[in-house]
Amino acid sequence: MALEFIFPVAAAVLALTVFVVGDRVRPESWRQTGDEASGTLVLDLIKTFFTAVVAFVVVICWQQYQNAHNHTVAESKALVDTYLAAQELPEADRQQVQGLLRAYTDQVVSGEWAVMDAEGKLSPATQDTFDTLRASVTAVSSSDTATSDTRAAALAGLDQVAQARHDRAVDAGRGVPGFLYLALFFGTLLLLFSPVLSGLRVTKRSVAMTALLGVVVGAAVLAIHNLDRPFSGGNVVPRDAYEYAQTRFEQIGGRWANSAPATAIGAGDVPHR
Repeated sequence: MALEFIFPVAAAVLALTVFVVGDRVRPESWRQTGDEASGTLVLDLIKTFFTAVVAFVVVICWQQYQNAHNHTVAESKALVDTYLAAQELPEADRQQVQGLLRAYTDQVVSGEWAVMDAEGKLSPATQDTFDTLRASVTAVSSSDTATSDTRAAALAGLDQVAQARHDRAVDAGRGVPGFLYLALFFGTLLLLFSPVLSGLRVTKRSVAMTALLGVVVGAAVLAIHNLDRPFSGGNVVPRDAYEYAQTRFEQIGGRWANSAPATAIGAGDVPHR
């Protein structure tokens, strides 16, 4: 953090040195009688600095939000793929694996979102459920080729879930770097002090414009605060991907249940898949 303070101070000293030395060597015709030009230059610089910092921070926040949302979509897709793959497991294993998949998804929707909002990390209880799920799929007996292939497909789906969950854990703790917040607050203070620095007189019009300036600056800072962390604040990544996965679980289970009677009365001993 020392560099963040030393470098601006060094730049200020350099600017003052160039200004004082340059004033002594420049022609007399270049000198101005008032300081309005310098005030205008500084105010333009303050506005440009604040606008650039706000734009840069908003882009970072929005990119983090989009990445976090994409990771939730990837995780929910992998959960549905794993649920479909588990349909081909033996009956006892299928019920256990699909039950754990439903329990894990329910915990993500109902409990883990609140933990990410409050603590900026994932829920240990939900992680335990996922570890139990993976262990259950790994423990499936692969006495035949079909079961072995199904277990491999389910494990591949869980690997994708684990990767997306890891990405979500990183997203939950990620925010705007501290030095950007420092630059934002510094620019905000300079911009709010700009009416005083410019020597603006207190009139009805100037008071109204200064109040409007405060509203715009406050709204910009509040928007950045709401966008800062994708799983907390005022603009949280929605849980719609997992809610859709829950709907798909019900659809898959209902379709399987409806096909069971047809299997029982079908010709021969070959089960209908």
